[in-house]
Order: sequence, then structure tokens, then C-alpha cells
Amino acid sequence: MEIVKVVAFAFIALFVVLVFKNRRDDLAVHISIAAGIAIFLFMLDKITSVLHLLQELALKANIDFVYLNIVFKILGIAYLASFCSEICKDAGQSTLASKVEFAGKILILVLAIPILMAVLQSIVKIM
Repeated sequence: MEIVKVVAFAFIALFVVLVFKNRRDDLAVHISIAAGIAIFLFMLDKITSVLHLLQELALKANIDFVYLNIVFKILGIAYLASFCSEICKDAGQSTLASKVEFAGKILILVLAIPILMAVLQSIVKIM
């Protein structure tokens, strides 16, 4: 039922943003950013519990923590780039938003190279 709290908070924040949008657009963007951060902080304990569960599963499956850390970094980059991009779009800066998305994709590609190399090495060993 936590989603009900998040949705209710988001609708209230949306209403406040729409009220301020016509009067003070800059304040509306700040309220939108603050609401997004508040929702993120509300979900932080859920995110950490999922990360701990994934770490336990990786330990049981004998997966190297280096790869798991890379996957966590990739997820972090994806979420942060998406969050920042949406904020930029809300502020009317779609060009900046697309650049943030592009940078996030490049950083994800750079981080994924060790995982891709490990997969390729495993395929070569199998052959």
C-alpha cells in the first residue's frame, strides 16, 4: 500500500506545481524537483533491501562481486540519468535532457565492457 502514499503525494505535488506554474515557473520546477527527491528518499529503504537481496543471491551463486558492483553502478547511472532527464524536460530544456540521456548511455556502455569481455571469454572457452 506504499504506492498509494507515493501516488497521493505525487498528485498533491502535481497540484501545487500546476498552481505555481502560471505564476512562478521557476518555483514550480523547484517544487517538482523537491517532490521527486522526497519520493526517492521514501523508496530508499526498499532499494537498499533489494540490493542486499541481490548481494545474498550473488554470494550463494558464487558470482564475482566485481560484476555485481558493475551492474549496481549501471542501474544507478540509468536511474540518475532518467531522473535528471525528466527534470530537464520539466524545466523545458529537452535538448539538455537528450544530452544527459546520451551521456548516461555512453557511461553504461563503458561500464558494461568488462562484463561483455567476460561473456565473450566464457563463449570462447566453451568452443
